[in-house]
Amino acid sequence: MTLNDIALHRRSIRRYNGQPVTQDELLTLIRFAQEAPSWKNQQTSRYHVVTRPDTLAATRACLGGSNPQKTEGVGAIIVTSFKHDIVGHTHGQPDNEAGNGWGWYDLGLQNAYLLLKAAELDIDTLVIGIRHADQLRHLLAIPDDETIGAVIAVGHRIEDAQRPPRKELAEIATFH
Repeated sequence: MTLNDIALHRRSIRRYNGQPVTQDELLTLIRFAQEAPSWKNQQTSRYHVVTRPDTLAATRACLGGSNPQKTEGVGAIIVTSFKHDIVGHTHGQPDNEAGNGWGWYDLGLQNAYLLLKAAELDIDTLVIGIRHADQLRHLLAIPDDETIGAVIAVGHRIEDAQRPPRKELAEIATFH
């Protein structure tokens, strides 16, 4: 499968069949995510992986909106974070106007790599931004020096999802 095939195949899945995702598969996803570039190769992204049924239920309860329902039957949940005040800083001072924003950027790149690897392995995902970070931090003992980013549901779909339409290139790209 080519990268193009993988990107076109990947969908955000909101109904899972309860099939487990193995620890080896999860480690493969995280190892691949590590290959994404990061600011000065700081590699500050962190992955808090939840697989135990009781902790999965408690983690799902920390999700906002309809996300607890959308994550029923997932094999794992990965709470992604980054160590803050390191990325985009030299000697404790921001290197440019983005400052700590580079941590978000790096985490986004690594999460994208994780999603693409999952799609290549026929593992489905859903990126969740509506979550209660303080509850997740407490539940999973995430250190205070980490900024919680996305929550990624990982599992196997019940049904295929349709590809939403994409904007025309003229709406998103300008050439100078």
